[in-house]
Amino acid sequence: KELLIRLLPSYDYMCLFYQKHAENIACREFDLSDVRNHILNNKFLFITRYLPLQLLNLRSPFIFHSSYYRYSSNKYAINITTVHDFTYEYYMKGLKTTIHSWQKFKAIRHSDYIVCISENTKKDLLHFLPDIDPKKIEVIYNGVSDDYFPTTDYSHYKEMGEYMVFVGSRATYKNFLYAVEAIATSTYKLVIVGDLLSSKENEYCLLKLGQKRFICVGRVSNENLNLIYNSACALLYPSFYEGFGIPVLEAQKAGCPVIAYGASSIPEIIGDTPLLLRELSISEFKRCCQILKDSTQRANIVARGIKNAQRFTWDKMYLQYLSLYKKVSVNK
Repeated sequence: KELLIRLLPSYDYMCLFYQKHAENIACREFDLSDVRNHILNNKFLFITRYLPLQLLNLRSPFIFHSSYYRYSSNKYAINITTVHDFTYEYYMKGLKTTIHSWQKFKAIRHSDYIVCISENTKKDLLHFLPDIDPKKIEVIYNGVSDDYFPTTDYSHYKEMGEYMVFVGSRATYKNFLYAVEAIATSTYKLVIVGDLLSSKENEYCLLKLGQKRFICVGRVSNENLNLIYNSACALLYPSFYEGFGIPVLEAQKAGCPVIAYGASSIPEIIGDTPLLLRELSISEFKRCCQILKDSTQRANIVARGIKNAQRFTWDKMYLQYLSLYKKVSVNK
């Protein structure tokens, strides 16, 4: 989305294939002298979304950059694939995972250039697909929204008392249960942002924390999430695996300290901090809490976090993609 917002007004030479979930497909070809729009409506999308696009009407070199593991079989296509992570391959099983991996690996192998959103994702790609030439891979980091910034206008959330916040998916590898257990050993409350709790999750939180020490606010706007970050004592992010880890940077940009597990892409994204969990133990959590109780250390962590988040912007990402597009166009 952020890339498309910046690309649409630029009219550089490219063909972009954009797919959001399974119901919205658009292919746009941009030319400085002739802008043409193609909308592909297909009632057999549930099948065709797994197949390459021929785009026979295009008879000169163009860039085909898919948002979800598609490629063009047109001989003039310069295929670029962005790879976000390998969550399916590491943590999921079954037919859905088999199909996903088949489609992903096929697109990668048919790509002229591959973009990974972190060095860790690049490492994972070469682990699962050692036949890929590393010279074809570029690392272009995601950005973080300007909707996140330090503010003192969070009185509503401050009334909740001292709390830590858990943001995002609660899939097993995200270690939500560890977060609940860790909070239970402290005096903090837990604010949960994301899908509403399942009955089992709610029962577990009640068992460990009691009714007054946790709240699930569901999905919230960026504006409200910024306020939640601003009044939180910390973001608790004990995930085993992240392709990038945008909530880490959102929190840092808002001036919220981040306690995160030091695995996958997190160390390269989070910057210099003493709050990386070396293991998912209560003692490690308490070590981080003790650091945050020191006002001088906390202020230093907040300042370093804000500075670190400045390394990642959507404009910077866009310029790096634009540079790649220009390079591949020249080389074709």
